[in-house]
Amino acid sequence: MTTAWLFPGQGAQRRGMGASVLDRYPDLVAQADEALGYSVREQCLTGAEPGLQDTRYVQPALFVVCALSALARLEEGGRPDVLAGHSLGEYTALFVAGCFDFATGVRLVRRRGELMSAASGGGMTAVVGLRTDTLEELLAGSGIDDLDLANRNSDEQIVLSGPVESLARAGQLVAAAGGRAVPLRVSAPFHSRYMAQAAEQFRQFLTGEPLVDPTIPVISNVTARPYPAGSVAELLVRQIHQPVRWWESMSLLVRQGVGEVVEVGPGRVLTPLWEAARARPCQVPSQAASADPAPTAPMPGPAPSADSAGRVRAEQLGSAGFRRDYGIRYAYLAGAMYKGIASAELVIRLGQAGLMGFFGAGGCTIDEIEAALRTIRSAPGVDGRFGMNLLASPDAPGVEREIVDLYLRHDVRFIEAASYTGVTPGVVHFRFRGAHRDSEGRPRALRHVLAKVSRPEVAEAFMSPPPAAILAQLVAEGALTEQEAAIAAELPVAGDICVEADSGGHTDSGNPYTLIPAMLRLRDEVAARHGVTGLIRVGAAGGIGSPEAVAAAFSLGADFVLTGSVNQCSPQAGTSDAVKELLARIDVPDTAYAPAGDLFELGARVQVVRKGTLFAARANKLHQLYRQLDSLDDIDPSTRETIEQRYFRATFDEVWEETREYLRKNRSQDIERAERNPKVKMALVFRWYFAHSTRLALDGVSAERVNFQIHCGPAMGTFNRCVAGTPLQDWRARHVDAIAELLMTGAAAHLDRMVRVLTSCSSPDPQGGHRVYRD
Repeated sequence: MTTAWLFPGQGAQRRGMGASVLDRYPDLVAQADEALGYSVREQCLTGAEPGLQDTRYVQPALFVVCALSALARLEEGGRPDVLAGHSLGEYTALFVAGCFDFATGVRLVRRRGELMSAASGGGMTAVVGLRTDTLEELLAGSGIDDLDLANRNSDEQIVLSGPVESLARAGQLVAAAGGRAVPLRVSAPFHSRYMAQAAEQFRQFLTGEPLVDPTIPVISNVTARPYPAGSVAELLVRQIHQPVRWWESMSLLVRQGVGEVVEVGPGRVLTPLWEAARARPCQVPSQAASADPAPTAPMPGPAPSADSAGRVRAEQLGSAGFRRDYGIRYAYLAGAMYKGIASAELVIRLGQAGLMGFFGAGGCTIDEIEAALRTIRSAPGVDGRFGMNLLASPDAPGVEREIVDLYLRHDVRFIEAASYTGVTPGVVHFRFRGAHRDSEGRPRALRHVLAKVSRPEVAEAFMSPPPAAILAQLVAEGALTEQEAAIAAELPVAGDICVEADSGGHTDSGNPYTLIPAMLRLRDEVAARHGVTGLIRVGAAGGIGSPEAVAAAFSLGADFVLTGSVNQCSPQAGTSDAVKELLARIDVPDTAYAPAGDLFELGARVQVVRKGTLFAARANKLHQLYRQLDSLDDIDPSTRETIEQRYFRATFDEVWEETREYLRKNRSQDIERAERNPKVKMALVFRWYFAHSTRLALDGVSAERVNFQIHCGPAMGTFNRCVAGTPLQDWRARHVDAIAELLMTGAAAHLDRMVRVLTSCSSPDPQGGHRVYRD
């Protein structure tokens, strides 16, 4: 059941409020006391100075009580699907949604209260028993045009705001029409045109405040719709001088399938308004909708169905358990791109938007990875919504274990394991460190491994419990306790398997229409065999470049989707502008397969950009020579000259010296192998070109664009077609969270259309078959 938490506004305060929570959070109360200059605890519990009457003191006190009450509910296991707050209560909703921390919230409402308290020259009157249209007709007919409808609390409860004399006249009209007018004890005409100056002063105050987008949908008082990305400051300013559209807000929750509301804070003034909206929801869309600063965030709700009154929504797609475990709004992840192309900035941006990405640790040094971790950890609003890449290191297992140890020291909870051909001790160590049994004796792992796979045998290894030999080794090393190993034997190595089809990674040119159904059946077989039913989720990656592709993945049964190539062409991606300019212009056919530098000798292939570069052709030529010849000396002089002058811009000897220096510091054993075996030396020299071409692309060396190595699948071309003629045609506008919103909300809209098409009536087509009518 979808649950909404509601937070009351000014008027709900009473002496004794917060008795159950103020002593529970002494550190936070101390922060409030320091910011306000008096004891909030005494103010709330006893009514001590400055009391609970003046707006400037009531608003911070009420925020503190409601915020602490919400924290208590969260700690006790409650979790809302959507949030709403009446006027001041919206600040508590935004606090719970992660838009700002507690101290910032106190500072915001203190200034808001000061500005609203300083306003004068009017008041507010509640009107009960008359509908909005009736009241508006009364006012217009009597020539009263200086009052605003400040609150629309329900169909028959409205609050007027404006000059006191006009409120008195309106009260007489209301009484004559059979309604009731109740003057409110306020000092100014709040939520009206008369608060415009206070709103502008508040706008100046908000400049520089650390506000981020909600991680849980929050319904705006101004628009009666969820806060869109990047709108928190603007809507908080507008909230001061525009109406509180509470009836429309509650009606939206009714239409979107909310089945339960929890009123958090003192009193129960909002619950009856919710019940009134359920009995008679508003059917007229909010007039403010057209003024929204950006597309709104989606709403949670029940699972989509063909006969549902509501529409298919983005946050319904995929596995609810996946969204819960990862703490994200959508069953959507952004995959790692090596060398920090999936940058800390990219990961932070997604985390602050209530989504998640994996930092591209592949090819980075330990120091670079740790620096990225510290940057991500320190960013506000991320709240643990991030993951790190763990790239297979078959030539250097010690490197994998070193990275795993780093991740454990920093308490990383999510990793993307990529390019693995089997389970390794490092992956098992990460997954099961801290494994335990819950209060009911069920095995639980603290950490999540998402394994990207394209072959069934590799998927089966990750879907199964770890091999006994690996567990015994880790216990002997002291990496796992015997209890952790015993629990590991009951759980899959990876709780999430991402089926990677035709993408820029090691994918074997997989087809999602064959791979995903096969992997789902394999999942069920393996789960039944090992008794881990319900513990493995299967997602889709590769080719995810349009809303239709996302919709297709979920239609095939994917629990989540993971994007890659499209995020490389975003402002947050850690590659050069030259690469982004090139990517923004490619079409679907403009990629090709080339050898993978990290698995060069094995012949593994990755997909790269073909248009505008010669890397694919040159890399394939090097691998062909490696397969045919036994040493660099066997290469004919003409071919050698071409490679040295056009590919490498250096001689083989110069490349070997640079390579040997690198190996001396990192893998000295490979130098000995190369000196004994000329073919090994040839492979190492050729592999230098792959590292070199990556550096050229990352640095954007325009004179060497023909040698750029850019991992990319055809999804990039699809996305370019999808956004042609829109603001996202320019890659500078393609922020990673905007890409996610476009793909997920577009997929939901596509599925909604298809559900209605497939379940609608059809009529015979004169050419045979049936004609399907589309919207």
